[in-house]
Amino acid sequence: MMKGDSTTVISTSSAASASAPAMTQMPAISRLRWGIVLILLLAAIVNYLDRANLSIANTTIAAEFGFSQTEMGLLLSAFLWPYALANLPAGWLVDRYGPKRMFAWALCLWSSFTVLASFVNSYSFFYGLRMMLGISESPFFTSGIKITHRWFGDRERGLPTAIINTGSQIANAIAPPILTVLLLTLGWRGMFVAIGLMGLPLLLAWWKFYRDPDAREDALLHAGQRSVAQPEEQVRTRWGALFRYPATWAMVIGNFSIMFTIWVYLTWLPSYLEKSLGFSLQATGWIASIPFFAGILGVLVGGILSDRLVRRGVASITSRKIPIVLGAALAACFVAPIPFVHSTPLAITLLALGYFFSQMPQGALWTLASDIAPKEQVASLGAIQNFGGFLGAAMAPIVTGVILDMTGKFTNVFLLGAILLFIGALSYGLFVRRRLQS
Repeated sequence: MMKGDSTTVISTSSAASASAPAMTQMPAISRLRWGIVLILLLAAIVNYLDRANLSIANTTIAAEFGFSQTEMGLLLSAFLWPYALANLPAGWLVDRYGPKRMFAWALCLWSSFTVLASFVNSYSFFYGLRMMLGISESPFFTSGIKITHRWFGDRERGLPTAIINTGSQIANAIAPPILTVLLLTLGWRGMFVAIGLMGLPLLLAWWKFYRDPDAREDALLHAGQRSVAQPEEQVRTRWGALFRYPATWAMVIGNFSIMFTIWVYLTWLPSYLEKSLGFSLQATGWIASIPFFAGILGVLVGGILSDRLVRRGVASITSRKIPIVLGAALAACFVAPIPFVHSTPLAITLLALGYFFSQMPQGALWTLASDIAPKEQVASLGAIQNFGGFLGAAMAPIVTGVILDMTGKFTNVFLLGAILLFIGALSYGLFVRRRLQS
């Protein structure tokens, strides 16, 4: 008995001594991983400024080249279709070659294509570069999900994922004033060069500071947080096998439905404010930023809420689904009545609340993909989900334009958006239930 007791004491003291240096490592690990999140946040802002520059320079470019409104509409959508389709191979490439190399290449290429766009002299050249911009940006968010999966445990992954996703909302909020100033001072070509060059210091910082966690760091970061099935999920599965699961299709349909309404905001909100609410062109830029600032809070609330639920013992998949389903359903409730109110302040309030709740899912969508996917397919499943979302994004400006041509009003646009938001809530709520098995 005494012998067994001494063995226990020795074992316990050995474990304690082994954990001591591990605990001293945590501050350094924490600084490194949050520094990586900061770089990704800044890259997300630049990423979306590169997308928004054409919208800001729309009328200036159309006047210089003599493009029709139809030609400009097609040019504005040239980014979205290639981006949506390129997400499918991008996720596989990130899983195959790792996020460091794929993100570095993506940042280098999208910055280069933005700078090259300043030298265009024809419509076809411009259109081709916008397509290449969409393709080159596709590995960004899939790299982000892979990185947060590696550097953060199950109970804390929602917040960093949400922070990275706030980059798009920050960019949407600050793009009109910043890009307008650059446009007025540098011209549209100079604006494209300035935005493109913003990626260079981020590329250098990324290549210098990013690395994957080593084995010891990985054990510290995920101690006690991996499920029993995790070792089996480390076996590499075929990319196409993910489409066998109903949950994958539910995520595609759900994100399609949510992103449709988000991109109605992104592409048609200024027009609605000007034509339906009677704001001047100067006032529209400032009023249009209100929902986007609300969206920043929405993304963060979704991520924080999901992490808090996990820490309280709620199953991780359920914890991610709650802000997705709740956010989409409440967004529908605020979006539907917008065309029927006659008070301008109330309409703006509903717009802001609708966008706030539509962004709550964005703080948890990517984290949900990392929670249910086999370990080696995290980026792939996230990319497939994002593919569905950007199909909805690509459809939004086109369908909205058709409805406006047919009716001259935004009523059916908002009602359709509300219906799709409910469909998104139902898709995630009813059909995404458990971890996918490899």
